[in-house]
Amino acid sequence: GPLESWCYPPPPLATPELTRALRRTARGKRGRRARADRPRSTAPCSRRDEQRRHHLLEITLPMNYPACPPSIAADVPYLPKLQWSESSRLKDVLCQFQEHLKVLQDYWSTMDGIDKALWVVDPTKPTYAMSHHRIALGDDCYILLHVDTHKPNSLPECRFLGTDGKLERLIKNWRKNRKRWSADRKFHENLATVLDFALPQPPSVSIKDDQQADCGICYATHLPVDDELGTQSGCAADYKCENPSCSRAFHSVCLRDWLRTITTTRQSFDVLFGNCPYCSEPVAVKSTDS
Repeated sequence: GPLESWCYPPPPLATPELTRALRRTARGKRGRRARADRPRSTAPCSRRDEQRRHHLLEITLPMNYPACPPSIAADVPYLPKLQWSESSRLKDVLCQFQEHLKVLQDYWSTMDGIDKALWVVDPTKPTYAMSHHRIALGDDCYILLHVDTHKPNSLPECRFLGTDGKLERLIKNWRKNRKRWSADRKFHENLATVLDFALPQPPSVSIKDDQQADCGICYATHLPVDDELGTQSGCAADYKCENPSCSRAFHSVCLRDWLRTITTTRQSFDVLFGNCPYCSEPVAVKSTDS
């Protein structure tokens, strides 16, 4: 039943390993022939949904494209099943992905409401692919929620954590009141109704200027310790989008690798000029670490 079951979220779009793979792909384009069993190329891009959320999409073309469909990776809870024929092209993939974003609007609106109204302790920095949340209920008690991506305002799967004595009342109320859950109410209102008590609001947290942020491309705070990265090995995000409404942080090396895969990127001397993968505002980064 919903009380005992639990599902874990899919992995994020990008990892340090993927970043290094993109770097190797970029080097291969500059002179090294690709093996026949490797993908022909990878095309990253950013798409905006109806609520102006930015979503990273990565399209990988097989060697026998367009006879075989491309594969995609994106920061969504689940990927669409691509409809493909030999006459299909990349624009068809983009259109299908855009339609997929429309399907997920209610889900993301529900998750946004949870983040604003409830005390979410995990994840501290949720991505659009995550469907789980750990909510603080007070008195060292928590509820782990897994929101249905297809019916986001339905009764969620959950698990309670905390001291046994304090959890008994919560579990009892959940079992007794679960039928009172209504799709016409907001998610946090339903949760308060079923648990039969006022849920604690999220604490107001001021982010310090020196607080380290995750990179918007590899989703890691620090780059891996790797000799291949040279002086950037183990470094934190060191570049920030200058658009005040975005302010997304990046590792310079990740942003540089990203820009090198974009055909509209231009280079002047040792500087690469392109667009932020989230807000499309201009960005510039040195083409080398030196």
